[in-house]
Amino acid sequence: MRGRLFISVVALGALAPAVRAGERVTLRNGFEIDCHHHAQVNSQVRLYLSAGEDNYIERLPEDIASVETVPDPPTPPDLNKTPPTASPQASADGKLSPADLGEMLNKASNQYKLDVDLLASLVKAESNGNARAVSRAGAQGLMQLMPATAKEQGVTDSFKPEENVRGGSAYLDALLTHYHDNLVLALAAYNAGPEAVAKYHGIPPYRETQAYIARVIHEFNRRVLAREAIKKRAAQVAVHQGNPSR
Repeated sequence: MRGRLFISVVALGALAPAVRAGERVTLRNGFEIDCHHHAQVNSQVRLYLSAGEDNYIERLPEDIASVETVPDPPTPPDLNKTPPTASPQASADGKLSPADLGEMLNKASNQYKLDVDLLASLVKAESNGNARAVSRAGAQGLMQLMPATAKEQGVTDSFKPEENVRGGSAYLDALLTHYHDNLVLALAAYNAGPEAVAKYHGIPPYRETQAYIARVIHEFNRRVLAREAIKKRAAQVAVHQGNPSR
C-alpha cells in the first residue's frame, strides 16, 4: 500500500478519541452540506471538510439556515471478511451483499494501492451501493462512470459490478496521480470533470460538487475512525489476555 492512505489528507491527526462528530449545514435554499465543523472567519463561515483547517468551503452567514450535529452511525460491515468464490452478482434491486462488495473493493484497493475505506466512501456517495444506478447525466453503476470514462478505462459493461469498481478505481488513481495526491481536487474532478477544476483553478463553485466532496470525506473519516477504534479494542483485548492479572 503506497503512502497515500489519505489519513493525513483528511486531517485525522493522531486519531484522538476527542474528535468531534460531523455537522450538517442546511442552507436557506434547502441545500444540505455535511462537514466536520464550522467557524466564522472574517465575513465568511468556513465549513471544514475534515478535522484540520486546510480543506473547507466558504459561505456567507446569511446563506446558512441551521447547523445540526450528526451523530456517528453504527460501525460499517467488515470489508475484510473472507470473500465468496462466486462472481459477485447484484440482486434485482441492484444491491450486492456486503461480502461481495467488500471482495471487489479489497481487490481494487490492492491493485491500485488505494484505501479500501476511501473506495467504499466513493461508492456510497456515487450510487449508495446500487450496481444498476443511472444518473440524469448518464453515469452508470456503482462508481457512476460516464460512458466516455468507462471506455477510457477499458470497461465494456458499467453494470457489471467488478468492471465498474475496477474502472472507477483506476480513474480515481489517475486523478490522484494528476493532482499529486490532493484528495479534494481528485474528488472535485471525479464529480465535475478535470476541465472544471482547471477552469476554476481548484474546486468548482458548483453546489453539487462541493456537497459531494464533503459527503465523501465525511464518510471516509467516519470509516477510518471506526476502523481504528476496532484495532484499538482488539489490541486492548490482546493485552488483557496476555496479562490476565490485570
